[in-house]
Amino acid sequence: MTDDSKPASPPDLEQAATQLGALRNALNQVVIGQAPVIEQTLAAVLAGGHLMIEGVPGLAKTLLAQCLATVLGGQFSRIQFTPDLMPADITGHAMYDMKSERFRLRRGPVFCNVLLADEINRAPAKTQAALLEVMQERRVTIEGKSLAVPDPFLVVATQNPIEHEGTYLLPEAQLDRFLMKVLIDYPEAEEESRIALNLAGMRDDLVSLAQTLKPMLDPDQALALRALARQVRIDEALANYAVAIVRATRDWPGISIGAGPRASIAILRAAQASALMDQRDFVIPDDVKRFATACLRHRILLSAEMQMEGQRADDLLSRVIEAQQAPRQ
Repeated sequence: MTDDSKPASPPDLEQAATQLGALRNALNQVVIGQAPVIEQTLAAVLAGGHLMIEGVPGLAKTLLAQCLATVLGGQFSRIQFTPDLMPADITGHAMYDMKSERFRLRRGPVFCNVLLADEINRAPAKTQAALLEVMQERRVTIEGKSLAVPDPFLVVATQNPIEHEGTYLLPEAQLDRFLMKVLIDYPEAEEESRIALNLAGMRDDLVSLAQTLKPMLDPDQALALRALARQVRIDEALANYAVAIVRATRDWPGISIGAGPRASIAILRAAQASALMDQRDFVIPDDVKRFATACLRHRILLSAEMQMEGQRADDLLSRVIEAQQAPRQ
């Protein structure tokens, strides 16, 4: 936003619902068969959080990030994480300019609105850590100089769950900075047929498909929607309900490491987004439960016994959530 421009006026609930509905419909037309994933992605945008998407190759993870940046009217960058990727390749570095005989800063790809960290677990911990500061602080430090990234700023990181050779586990400190971990699965047969028909004969495949979308908002309007989501009222009883869910993960049988306080914040911000998407200015218990599993699955660690039995984090989390008494409306 330039100095002489005016901030976007905040939308009312009806306008916000109309804008979000249009975004959802546009994304569903291109990223076919992934309606729940798109819903969680929009919730992350409204909550101002980052997104981890896990799924096998070919399920439109990259396409979703590209399309999201397009409809939000923001700048998109992609980093392909590899074992030889260096931290400076992400944040930028100082370069010596022979002509001016001075050092100048070269900004890295993190200076964007939507950053796709593709196959983030293929880079070692030192490189993964380069994202820690910018994900939390929305700024990077290069040669002692602190530089803010554009706002809104969203990291969409992808992982392949079935290929572990040459990969590095993300540290808990970094996983905790993702608002949600979203699981993307194969589409239904009818939807897969639509995907095949859409791509058949397209010269540039997914690139051509992504270019069918047009900007529907600008960054200021996206920020206005986020601000409106933060104004959604949360009753103290519902806040206590979210905290009870998180605290229950810390001593639940089969969970060796439970979720920390950031999880409670994530659930409540996602609940505010859920309410706004349903055109409400107050949170209800279903909003808390709607995205709770996505906010928790990457923040817990199953015990060795549960892993050997083939139990999934989602199975235990569903029991944790159902065991907590929701406040009466």
